[in-house]
Amino acid sequence: MNYDGVLLIAFGGPTPGGCNRIQADGEACPGPEHGNPCPEGSPTEAHCFVQGILGKAPERASRVNEVAHHYHDIGGFSPFNEHTFRQGRKLAAALRARKLNLPVEVGLRHWGPSLRDVAKRLSEAGHRRMIGIIMAPHQSKVSWDWYITTVNQAVEELAADKRIAFTVLDPWWKHPGFTGAVADIIRGDAKAWGEARFGEAEMIFSAHSIPMAISKSGPYVPQFEETAALVAKDLGRAKWSTAFQSSASDATQPWTGPDINDAIRAAKAKGAKDVIVSPIGFLVDHVEVLYDLDIEAKQTAAECGVGFIRSGTVGGHPKFIGMLADLVAERAAR
Repeated sequence: MNYDGVLLIAFGGPTPGGCNRIQADGEACPGPEHGNPCPEGSPTEAHCFVQGILGKAPERASRVNEVAHHYHDIGGFSPFNEHTFRQGRKLAAALRARKLNLPVEVGLRHWGPSLRDVAKRLSEAGHRRMIGIIMAPHQSKVSWDWYITTVNQAVEELAADKRIAFTVLDPWWKHPGFTGAVADIIRGDAKAWGEARFGEAEMIFSAHSIPMAISKSGPYVPQFEETAALVAKDLGRAKWSTAFQSSASDATQPWTGPDINDAIRAAKAKGAKDVIVSPIGFLVDHVEVLYDLDIEAKQTAAECGVGFIRSGTVGGHPKFIGMLADLVAERAAR
Protein backbone atom coordinates (compact mmCIF):
# COMPACT_ATOMS: atom_id res chain seq x y z
CA MET A 1 0.00 0.00 0.00
CA ASN A 2 1.46 3.32 -1.07
CA TYR A 3 -0.90 5.64 0.82
CA ASP A 4 -0.04 6.89 4.28
CA GLY A 5 -3.15 8.73 5.43
CA VAL A 6 -6.60 10.13 4.75
CA LEU A 7 -7.65 13.79 4.87
CA LEU A 8 -11.24 14.93 5.26
CA ILE A 9 -11.50 18.25 3.40
CA ALA A 10 -14.33 20.33 4.83
CA PHE A 11 -15.75 23.84 5.12
CA GLY A 12 -15.47 24.62 8.84
CA GLY A 13 -17.43 26.71 11.30
CA PRO A 14 -16.73 29.20 14.11
CA THR A 15 -15.81 27.76 17.49
CA PRO A 16 -14.94 29.44 20.81
CA GLY A 17 -11.44 30.71 21.30
CA GLY A 18 -10.19 32.57 18.26
CA CYS A 19 -10.47 33.26 14.54
CA ASN A 20 -8.43 33.19 11.38
CA ARG A 21 -9.20 36.78 10.54
CA ILE A 22 -6.44 39.24 9.61
CA GLN A 23 -6.67 42.27 11.89
CA ALA A 24 -6.54 45.86 10.67
CA ASP A 25 -2.92 46.21 11.82
CA GLY A 26 -1.90 43.27 9.64
CA GLU A 27 -1.34 40.83 12.50
CA ALA A 28 -2.96 37.45 12.13
CA CYS A 29 -5.51 36.61 14.78
CA PRO A 30 -4.43 33.25 16.25
CA GLY A 31 -6.64 30.36 15.22
CA PRO A 32 -8.77 28.44 17.70
CA GLU A 33 -6.39 25.49 17.58
CA HIS A 34 -3.92 27.61 19.58
CA GLY A 35 -6.43 28.20 22.36
CA ASN A 36 -6.10 31.99 22.21
CA PRO A 37 -9.05 34.37 22.44
CA CYS A 38 -9.77 37.02 19.83
CA PRO A 39 -7.92 40.29 20.54
CA GLU A 40 -9.81 42.67 22.80
CA GLY A 41 -12.27 44.77 20.83
CA SER A 42 -12.38 42.44 17.81
CA PRO A 43 -15.67 41.11 16.44
CA THR A 44 -17.03 37.80 17.68
CA GLU A 45 -15.79 34.55 16.16
CA ALA A 46 -18.98 34.20 14.12
CA HIS A 47 -18.51 37.64 12.63
CA CYS A 48 -14.86 36.92 11.87
CA PHE A 49 -15.81 33.63 10.28
CA VAL A 50 -18.51 35.06 8.04
CA GLN A 51 -16.39 38.06 7.08
CA GLY A 52 -13.57 35.68 6.16
CA ILE A 53 -15.89 34.04 3.64
CA LEU A 54 -17.79 37.05 2.28
CA GLY A 55 -15.00 39.63 2.53
CA LYS A 56 -14.75 43.12 3.97
CA ALA A 57 -16.34 45.06 1.10
CA PRO A 58 -18.81 47.64 2.46
CA GLU A 59 -21.57 46.35 0.22
CA ARG A 60 -21.35 42.93 1.94
CA ALA A 61 -21.41 44.29 5.50
CA SER A 62 -25.17 43.89 5.87
CA ARG A 63 -25.02 40.25 4.74
CA VAL A 64 -22.05 39.56 7.05
CA ASN A 65 -24.01 40.91 10.01
CA GLU A 66 -27.13 38.99 8.98
CA VAL A 67 -25.38 35.61 8.83
CA ALA A 68 -23.38 36.32 12.00
CA HIS A 69 -26.68 36.85 13.80
CA HIS A 70 -27.85 33.48 12.53
CA TYR A 71 -24.97 31.97 14.49
CA HIS A 72 -25.94 33.98 17.55
CA ASP A 73 -29.46 32.57 17.29
CA ILE A 74 -28.12 28.99 17.44
CA GLY A 75 -25.80 29.69 20.37
CA GLY A 76 -22.99 31.79 18.88
CA PHE A 77 -20.94 28.98 17.39
CA SER A 78 -21.20 25.98 15.08
CA PRO A 79 -21.10 22.23 15.78
CA PHE A 80 -19.78 21.64 12.25
CA ASN A 81 -16.16 21.03 13.25
CA GLU A 82 -16.85 18.56 16.04
CA HIS A 83 -19.30 16.66 13.85
CA THR A 84 -16.60 16.40 11.17
CA PHE A 85 -13.93 15.34 13.67
CA ARG A 86 -16.36 12.64 14.86
CA GLN A 87 -16.82 11.46 11.27
CA GLY A 88 -13.03 11.23 11.02
CA ARG A 89 -12.78 9.13 14.17
CA LYS A 90 -15.50 6.79 12.97
CA LEU A 91 -13.88 6.47 9.56
CA ALA A 92 -10.52 5.60 11.16
CA ALA A 93 -12.24 2.86 13.18
CA ALA A 94 -13.99 1.54 10.06
CA LEU A 95 -10.67 1.43 8.21
CA ARG A 96 -9.04 -0.48 11.07
CA ALA A 97 -11.89 -2.99 10.86
CA ARG A 98 -10.88 -3.43 7.21
CA LYS A 99 -7.24 -3.99 8.23
CA LEU A 100 -6.21 -0.53 7.02
CA ASN A 101 -4.25 1.36 9.65
CA LEU A 102 -4.47 4.74 7.96
CA PRO A 103 -4.62 7.87 10.14
CA VAL A 104 -7.55 10.16 9.35
CA GLU A 105 -7.04 13.92 9.64
CA VAL A 106 -9.43 16.84 9.16
CA GLY A 107 -8.53 20.08 7.38
CA LEU A 108 -10.91 23.06 7.18
CA ARG A 109 -11.05 25.74 4.54
CA HIS A 110 -12.44 28.50 6.76
CA TRP A 111 -11.30 27.73 10.31
CA GLY A 112 -8.70 25.84 12.26
CA PRO A 113 -7.24 23.34 11.81
CA SER A 114 -6.79 24.94 8.39
CA LEU A 115 -5.93 22.91 5.32
CA ARG A 116 -2.72 24.91 5.06
CA ASP A 117 -1.62 24.12 8.64
CA VAL A 118 -2.66 20.47 8.42
CA ALA A 119 -0.76 19.97 5.15
CA LYS A 120 2.36 21.52 6.72
CA ARG A 121 2.11 19.36 9.84
CA LEU A 122 1.54 16.18 7.83
CA SER A 123 4.46 17.00 5.55
CA GLU A 124 6.78 17.53 8.51
CA ALA A 125 5.58 14.21 9.94
CA GLY A 126 6.67 12.42 6.79
CA HIS A 127 3.40 11.97 4.91
CA ARG A 128 3.86 11.94 1.14
CA ARG A 129 0.83 10.28 -0.42
CA MET A 130 -2.66 10.70 0.98
CA ILE A 131 -6.25 10.09 0.01
CA GLY A 132 -8.42 13.20 0.19
CA ILE A 133 -12.18 13.11 0.76
CA ILE A 134 -14.14 16.23 -0.09
CA MET A 135 -16.95 16.43 2.44
CA ALA A 136 -19.61 17.67 0.03
CA PRO A 137 -21.96 15.36 -1.89
CA HIS A 138 -22.48 17.47 -5.01
CA GLN A 139 -19.98 19.15 -7.32
CA SER A 140 -19.80 22.83 -8.20
CA LYS A 141 -17.17 25.51 -8.61
CA VAL A 142 -17.99 26.80 -5.11
CA SER A 143 -17.64 23.37 -3.51
CA TRP A 144 -15.43 20.72 -5.06
CA ASP A 145 -13.38 23.00 -7.31
CA TRP A 146 -12.93 25.43 -4.44
CA TYR A 147 -11.65 22.73 -2.09
CA ILE A 148 -9.27 21.25 -4.63
CA THR A 149 -7.80 24.68 -5.36
CA THR A 150 -7.26 25.29 -1.64
CA VAL A 151 -5.54 21.93 -1.18
CA ASN A 152 -3.31 22.54 -4.20
CA GLN A 153 -2.32 25.94 -2.82
CA ALA A 154 -1.45 24.36 0.53
CA VAL A 155 0.72 21.76 -1.21
CA GLU A 156 2.51 24.39 -3.29
CA GLU A 157 3.62 26.12 -0.09
CA LEU A 158 5.44 23.01 1.09
CA ALA A 159 9.12 22.43 0.41
CA ALA A 160 9.59 20.77 -2.98
CA ASP A 161 11.09 17.63 -1.46
CA LYS A 162 8.34 17.35 1.17
CA ARG A 163 5.20 17.88 -0.86
CA ILE A 164 2.22 15.61 -0.37
CA ALA A 165 0.44 14.06 -3.33
CA PHE A 166 -3.30 14.02 -2.70
CA THR A 167 -5.59 11.63 -4.56
CA VAL A 168 -9.18 12.79 -4.16
CA LEU A 169 -11.95 10.19 -4.07
CA ASP A 170 -14.48 10.35 -6.87
CA PRO A 171 -17.83 11.97 -6.00
CA TRP A 172 -20.38 9.67 -4.36
CA TRP A 173 -23.71 11.51 -4.68
CA LYS A 174 -25.46 8.39 -6.01
CA HIS A 175 -23.67 5.72 -4.00
CA PRO A 176 -26.12 3.50 -2.08
CA GLY A 177 -24.07 4.02 1.07
CA PHE A 178 -24.98 7.70 0.99
CA THR A 179 -28.52 7.50 -0.36
CA GLY A 180 -29.29 4.51 1.84
CA ALA A 181 -28.14 6.36 4.95
CA VAL A 182 -30.38 9.31 4.07
CA ALA A 183 -33.37 7.01 3.53
CA ASP A 184 -32.76 5.25 6.86
CA ILE A 185 -32.63 8.57 8.70
CA ILE A 186 -35.86 9.80 7.09
CA ARG A 187 -37.65 6.59 8.07
CA GLY A 188 -36.46 6.92 11.64
CA ASP A 189 -37.36 10.60 11.94
CA ALA A 190 -40.86 10.09 10.51
CA LYS A 191 -41.62 6.94 12.50
CA ALA A 192 -43.64 8.84 15.11
CA TRP A 193 -46.07 9.95 12.40
CA GLY A 194 -46.98 6.40 11.41
CA GLU A 195 -46.91 4.94 7.90
CA ALA A 196 -50.15 6.54 6.68
CA ARG A 197 -49.24 10.09 7.70
CA PHE A 198 -45.67 9.65 6.46
CA GLY A 199 -46.94 8.40 3.10
CA GLU A 200 -49.19 11.42 2.64
CA ALA A 201 -46.66 14.05 3.74
CA GLU A 202 -44.97 16.23 1.16
CA MET A 203 -41.33 15.08 0.78
CA ILE A 204 -38.91 17.93 0.01
CA PHE A 205 -35.18 17.44 -0.48
CA SER A 206 -32.99 20.51 -0.02
CA ALA A 207 -29.49 21.63 -0.94
CA HIS A 208 -27.59 24.91 -0.71
CA SER A 209 -28.59 27.39 -3.38
CA ILE A 210 -25.84 28.58 -5.72
CA PRO A 211 -25.74 31.32 -8.39
CA MET A 212 -27.55 30.28 -11.56
CA ALA A 213 -24.53 31.21 -13.67
CA ILE A 214 -22.43 28.69 -11.72
CA SER A 215 -25.11 26.00 -11.76
CA LYS A 216 -25.26 26.12 -15.55
CA SER A 217 -21.54 25.32 -15.88
CA GLY A 218 -21.42 22.24 -13.64
CA PRO A 219 -23.23 19.09 -12.52
CA TYR A 220 -24.40 20.37 -9.11
CA VAL A 221 -28.14 20.51 -9.78
CA PRO A 222 -28.40 17.24 -11.77
CA GLN A 223 -26.42 15.42 -9.08
CA PHE A 224 -28.64 16.84 -6.34
CA GLU A 225 -31.77 15.79 -8.22
CA GLU A 226 -30.39 12.29 -8.82
CA THR A 227 -29.63 11.91 -5.11
CA ALA A 228 -33.20 12.95 -4.31
CA ALA A 229 -34.62 10.50 -6.86
CA LEU A 230 -32.58 7.59 -5.47
CA VAL A 231 -33.57 8.32 -1.87
CA ALA A 232 -37.22 8.65 -2.88
CA LYS A 233 -37.01 5.29 -4.69
CA ASP A 234 -35.51 3.69 -1.58
CA LEU A 235 -38.42 5.07 0.44
CA GLY A 236 -40.93 3.82 -2.14
CA ARG A 237 -42.21 7.33 -2.81
CA ALA A 238 -43.51 8.26 -6.24
CA LYS A 239 -44.01 11.93 -5.32
CA TRP A 240 -41.29 14.22 -4.03
CA SER A 241 -39.73 17.58 -4.87
CA THR A 242 -36.46 19.48 -4.55
CA ALA A 243 -35.80 22.97 -3.22
CA PHE A 244 -32.86 25.15 -2.37
CA GLN A 245 -31.96 27.13 0.71
CA SER A 246 -29.52 29.62 2.21
CA SER A 247 -29.20 31.87 -0.83
CA ALA A 248 -27.54 35.25 -0.35
CA SER A 249 -30.11 37.88 0.59
CA ASP A 250 -28.00 40.58 -1.09
CA ALA A 251 -27.52 38.69 -4.36
CA THR A 252 -27.64 40.82 -7.50
CA GLN A 253 -27.96 37.80 -9.80
CA PRO A 254 -30.48 34.93 -9.62
CA TRP A 255 -29.72 31.83 -7.54
CA THR A 256 -31.12 28.34 -7.92
CA GLY A 257 -34.65 27.83 -6.68
CA PRO A 258 -37.33 27.36 -5.55
CA ASP A 259 -36.44 28.48 -2.06
CA ILE A 260 -37.36 25.98 0.65
CA ASN A 261 -39.80 28.42 2.27
CA ASP A 262 -41.58 28.96 -1.04
CA ALA A 263 -41.66 25.18 -1.53
CA ILE A 264 -43.38 24.75 1.84
CA ARG A 265 -45.95 27.41 0.92
CA ALA A 266 -46.52 25.69 -2.44
CA ALA A 267 -47.05 22.37 -0.68
CA LYS A 268 -49.66 23.98 1.53
CA ALA A 269 -51.37 25.49 -1.50
CA LYS A 270 -51.60 22.01 -3.05
CA GLY A 271 -53.32 20.70 0.07
CA ALA A 272 -50.42 19.16 1.98
CA LYS A 273 -51.01 18.75 5.70
CA ASP A 274 -47.42 17.81 6.54
CA VAL A 275 -43.97 18.35 5.07
CA ILE A 276 -40.73 16.46 5.60
CA VAL A 277 -37.55 18.32 4.67
CA SER A 278 -34.40 16.27 4.13
CA PRO A 279 -31.22 18.40 3.74
CA ILE A 280 -29.35 15.99 1.46
CA GLY A 281 -26.95 18.72 0.35
CA PHE A 282 -25.42 18.82 3.85
CA LEU A 283 -23.51 16.07 5.67
CA VAL A 284 -23.67 17.43 9.23
CA ASP A 285 -25.78 19.92 11.15
CA HIS A 286 -24.52 23.51 11.03
CA VAL A 287 -25.96 26.98 10.57
CA GLU A 288 -27.63 26.31 7.21
CA VAL A 289 -29.51 23.44 8.84
CA LEU A 290 -29.89 24.67 12.43
CA TYR A 291 -31.03 28.18 11.48
CA ASP A 292 -32.27 28.15 7.89
CA LEU A 293 -34.32 24.99 8.40
CA ASP A 294 -34.84 24.49 12.13
CA ILE A 295 -35.82 28.13 12.69
CA GLU A 296 -36.85 29.80 9.41
CA ALA A 297 -38.39 26.86 7.51
CA LYS A 298 -40.04 25.53 10.67
CA GLN A 299 -41.59 28.96 11.24
CA THR A 300 -42.82 29.05 7.65
CA ALA A 301 -44.46 25.65 8.13
CA ALA A 302 -46.11 26.86 11.34
CA GLU A 303 -47.45 29.95 9.58
CA CYS A 304 -48.88 27.67 6.88
CA GLY A 305 -50.44 25.40 9.47
CA VAL A 306 -48.66 22.25 8.26
CA GLY A 307 -46.81 19.63 10.28
CA PHE A 308 -43.03 19.81 9.91
CA ILE A 309 -40.17 17.38 10.24
CA ARG A 310 -36.60 18.35 9.44
CA SER A 311 -34.90 15.05 8.87
CA GLY A 312 -31.31 14.56 10.03
CA THR A 313 -28.06 14.81 8.11
CA VAL A 314 -26.03 11.64 7.49
CA GLY A 315 -23.32 12.55 10.03
CA GLY A 316 -21.78 9.33 11.34
CA HIS A 317 -24.46 6.95 10.05
CA PRO A 318 -22.89 3.48 9.66
CA LYS A 319 -23.85 3.15 5.99
CA PHE A 320 -22.27 6.49 5.15
CA ILE A 321 -19.07 5.89 7.10
CA GLY A 322 -18.91 2.36 5.73
CA MET A 323 -19.19 3.73 2.20
CA LEU A 324 -16.28 6.10 2.77
CA ALA A 325 -14.19 3.29 4.26
CA ASP A 326 -14.96 1.02 1.30
CA LEU A 327 -14.04 3.74 -1.19
CA VAL A 328 -10.77 4.42 0.63
CA ALA A 329 -9.98 0.70 0.70
CA GLU A 330 -10.68 0.40 -3.02
CA ARG A 331 -8.40 3.33 -3.79
CA ALA A 332 -5.65 2.05 -1.49
CA ALA A 333 -5.71 -1.32 -3.24
CA ARG A 334 -4.95 0.14 -6.65
